[in-house]
Formats: sequence, structure tokens, C-alpha cells
Amino acid sequence: MALVQTKLLVLNTIKYGDSSLIAKCYTESDGLRSYMLKGILTRKKGKIKKAHFQPLMQLEVIASHTDKESLDFIREVKIAYAYKTLFSDMYKNTLVYFIAEFLTNALKEETVNKNLYDYLAINLQLLDNLKDYGNFHLIFILNLTKYLGFYPDSSTINASYFNLENGCFENAITTNNSLTGNELQLFKTLLGITFDSTINVRFTLKEKQQLIMILIRYFSVHLTTFKKLKSIAILHEVLHT
Repeated sequence: MALVQTKLLVLNTIKYGDSSLIAKCYTESDGLRSYMLKGILTRKKGKIKKAHFQPLMQLEVIASHTDKESLDFIREVKIAYAYKTLFSDMYKNTLVYFIAEFLTNALKEETVNKNLYDYLAINLQLLDNLKDYGNFHLIFILNLTKYLGFYPDSSTINASYFNLENGCFENAITTNNSLTGNELQLFKTLLGITFDSTINVRFTLKEKQQLIMILIRYFSVHLTTFKKLKSIAILHEVLHT
């Protein structure tokens, strides 16, 4: 067992017994870790509170890290970044639950990846401050593939098809997992957008729905453990995406 001071991002929590939670988190120091929060649901006093473990909270903790087969324990906690709008804005809050579920499915690394941690933390802070964030989740998910090893190769972007399995553009269909026609054009447009330029590109309701399904399909091809997202229906309903 080692005592570790690290920043972390809360992904989700599940109830354990009547009074406790298990929190799955992505840490700066060690990748994925799961923490046992004993008695947190019934404890009236104490510095570690349930409110600290809302989805995507950015915390700094002192924790006891055990071997990979055991749950870890948090000894001290403080907020590393205090969100101003993510939980108070209904639309951003819906995005929070969608992104948290997406990350829970996509992140499987149990080793340190500081670049990935920084990408998540910095861009969630960006979302907190953005006024125009209609395309944020699309760009955020696409760019996540850079850190997971399957970002699309755009060197032949003018080709007629996109092979989801190989992550490259081709002039012939070589797999059933290929994008063509309107889906291909939407995907190419998304590849050309950055967080800074998102305000200049407007997708329709139907186009955003298509892009989300394309991205989910892309992740499912590359991550065999990627599960169906429960939050997508709420995302479409609340954000009209």
C-alpha cells in the first residue's frame, strides 16, 4: 500500500450497502482507480462528502493505493477546480452525465497517462467557461481518440470512403464498417473543427444525432468492451442534439 497525492476526475459512483459508495476515478498519477467511500451516505460530519463525487468533479486527494485487485481509500480531499456553470446550467449538466458515461466506457487504462488526464481536465474547464458549446461533445469525443490510439488518419481525406476499422480514408470499400455519402461528409467536416472554431460551424439536429452515432460506432469498433450508452436519449431530448 502506498500513500499518494494526486489529482483525479470522478467518472461515476455506485452504491455499496446502505451507507457507502464506490467511486471510479481517472487519476493523474495512476490512471483508473476505484475508491471505497465508507459511510459517506450517512455521515453527518467529516471533510469527505458525497458532493465531492459528482460526475466529472476535479479533485485533489491524498489516498492509499493498494494493488490492482483491491479498492483504494481516500484520506483527504479538496476541490482542484471549482466549476461555475457545469452543475448549475441544465444543458451543461446533461452534457456532464453523457461525457462521464462515455469516459467510463472508453477509459480502460490502469497506468499513468498524464497527457490524457490533462486533456480531460483542461477541456472540461473550457466547457465550464464556454457560452457556445453546441459542438463541444462532438469535438471532445473525437479528439479523445488521439490519446487512445485511433485518431483518424486524414492524410488521404479526399478519398471516397472512411474505414472505421483502420481509421483511414480509402478509395474502395474494404470493410462493412465504412462511412460513405452524407455520413462521410459530416465526419470530414467534424475533423476540420477545433474548440476555437466551433462557433463557425452549425450542424442541424439530425446531423448532430448522426455524428454522435458515428462516433459511438467508431469507438465500439476499436474498444470491444464499449457498452450502449444510457444517457444518449436524455442528451438528444434535453439538448436537442
